[in-house]
Amino acid sequence: MAKGFKGRISLDIRDSEPDWEPFLSPWAPKGSPNVLMIVWDDVGYGTMDCYGGPVRTPTMTRIANRGLRYSNFHTTALCSPTRASLLSVRNATSNGMATVAEFSAGFPGISTRIPVENGFISETLAERGYNTYCIGKWHLPPGWETSMAAYKGRWPLGCGFERFYGFLNGESSSWYPSLVHDNRRVGPPATPEEGYHIAKDLSDKAIEFIRDAKVVEPDKPFFMYLALDAAHAPHHVFTEWADRYKGVFDQGYEAIRPEILRRQKEIGLLPEDTELSPINPHGEPAATGPDGQPSPQLDSVRSWESLNDGERRLLARRARRPRPRRASAARRGRAGRYGRSRICAGARAEAVGGVGQVRDGEVLAR
Repeated sequence: MAKGFKGRISLDIRDSEPDWEPFLSPWAPKGSPNVLMIVWDDVGYGTMDCYGGPVRTPTMTRIANRGLRYSNFHTTALCSPTRASLLSVRNATSNGMATVAEFSAGFPGISTRIPVENGFISETLAERGYNTYCIGKWHLPPGWETSMAAYKGRWPLGCGFERFYGFLNGESSSWYPSLVHDNRRVGPPATPEEGYHIAKDLSDKAIEFIRDAKVVEPDKPFFMYLALDAAHAPHHVFTEWADRYKGVFDQGYEAIRPEILRRQKEIGLLPEDTELSPINPHGEPAATGPDGQPSPQLDSVRSWESLNDGERRLLARRARRPRPRRASAARRGRAGRYGRSRICAGARAEAVGGVGQVRDGEVLAR
């Protein structure tokens, strides 16, 4: 709310007294912290090693060891609804986000149009003297609002963020991403043959945004929403990173669950008497179609022992999710200015290996 004018206005300027306070840009209270919100897309609760999982995440472990690990966190199990709830601190259906943005329908709760009265954290903090940045995946506007001719009120810059670099849709190639810089389309700054990967690009841009403001006003706090594409389709990662997990998933998705549970109890995330839930079939395998057709096998998770050797090799390989194409031998040694990107993608590579680290409120280059 704007402050009232406390000066004096007279007929003669020499008898008037100005009051600039109502017209100044907002200033955050002294000592306001920098806020970095990192969103890992489709990463399960028991994936990272700091939560008992099989995936080595040294940077996230360092952060966890310096802070708190929550043991009761809920998501909507879908991209757009969870993101809308995180940023607005409201229930998904209150945001009109009962589904992903592309599947909107003309009904309350599922329109995928977040009401203007459901303000975002970014809007609140920008009005209180923060710089606000959005990096990575957005996935909040309806599909037809992602073109350059579209209404942009539901793009990051229309939702309280001053700067944006990332992609608007639910997924994008990690090698040739569909990038938006602020409100304009741009191409990636390098090619995969030059060592390009979107994770390194996003991390570099995050550091650049912060540095641009800090060189001018070093004490001004920032809020950054850093939503990386790691662990979400299309699961692109350099082969040498995927190969670090050879054999880790060969025992199957059912067999790794008891060990994860054991480690979670050791860490103190779960009570000692916690038991594993039954395997979720993820579908309705007993259901039939209108003419008695069996439920499609691909709609259900089959037990590991029901798979043949080829299917097991395929699924174990998919858990590592390597890059589908390598650079030519002539170019492989020339990494370009991006070096060899250290990124996790898909599930379960080393999720934070090359992403900027957090230390005392600052984002640092790897």
